[in-house]
Amino acid sequence: MLFNKKKKEEKKKLKEKKKQYEQKIREFSEEISKTEQELKGKESLLEKEIKAPVKDEEKKGFFQKFKKGISKTKQMFVGGLMEMAVDDPIDDDFLEDLEDSLLAADLGVTTASKIIGIIEKQVGKSEIRTQSEAIEVVKNTISTILDKGDLQLPLAESGPTVYLFVGVNGVGKTTSIGKIAANYRAQGKKVLIAAGDTFRAAAIEQLDEWAKRAGVDIVKKAINSDPSATMYEAAVRAIEENYDILLCDTSGRLHTKKNLMDELLKMRKVLKKVIPDAPHASLLVLDANTGQNAILQTREFSAYTGLDGLIVTKLDGTAKGGVIIGIVNEFEIPVYYVGVGEAIDDLQPFSARLFSESLFE
Repeated sequence: MLFNKKKKEEKKKLKEKKKQYEQKIREFSEEISKTEQELKGKESLLEKEIKAPVKDEEKKGFFQKFKKGISKTKQMFVGGLMEMAVDDPIDDDFLEDLEDSLLAADLGVTTASKIIGIIEKQVGKSEIRTQSEAIEVVKNTISTILDKGDLQLPLAESGPTVYLFVGVNGVGKTTSIGKIAANYRAQGKKVLIAAGDTFRAAAIEQLDEWAKRAGVDIVKKAINSDPSATMYEAAVRAIEENYDILLCDTSGRLHTKKNLMDELLKMRKVLKKVIPDAPHASLLVLDANTGQNAILQTREFSAYTGLDGLIVTKLDGTAKGGVIIGIVNEFEIPVYYVGVGEAIDDLQPFSARLFSESLFE
């Protein structure tokens, strides 16, 4: 009895030290992210050189860049799991610690509960017994959640393909549009941008600068003008001048939700008047640094305008990349692009396989 009591006390102390260690890691990671964001905020994105899109022979280099980009997420998430991968029996304390680790990695309550439920079910059927086996279940479940194939954005059967970009201010929406425009331009596509965020002069100016550097055209109007009028003019021009791709920016205001919803619905209606199948995809741009707030943003925009896919930016500057797993699981919305740096070729098509391999290798 004395031995068991001593063992329990030691286990309790180890558990407390582990929680303190995890808390320090989270605080340190948040401090790093905050400092990096402050430094990035002082730099002008407009002054950054647009580099040539990645070539086939550079794919290996991109794989290494991608792995480096999610290194903070891997350290926070997988590092904690590996410490738990021992041959001790699965008990309530272990399941509690495991759920805490999943939540700390920003998978969200829904996804964390799903994974714990799967483990409990397998334990009940005596399919698994040890903590190491439970960690393998975590890996396999996450891989299954993400495995939606390496998807390509839909293209119009004829005429211009229209993509509508939504997202709150500051997530990298304007920059993402500029990089995607440059990518399509490099593929030989004729690209037009519609500067629909008419409520911020800076957004129009930045998008105009990206259009110039990417070598594509832009439709823009004065600040505070009707964004739907911009969409109409851009759609008409896209048809008349035989553009392949039309990229439409929108306002990121969320302080008046009804106004935002009405505005987005009006834009979609105007686009459909000119191009009946438009938009061919509505894409939500999210900043990975926001963690669980990204899930809230996905929920709100899904309710207002419907979403076809996601672009997750700034993945290289955060330990909260696990939010991708939570969003894909909860909303079943594919991630089309991820940002792992500032250069034009650092916004890359998302590969679930590559993400899983980089996370767990």
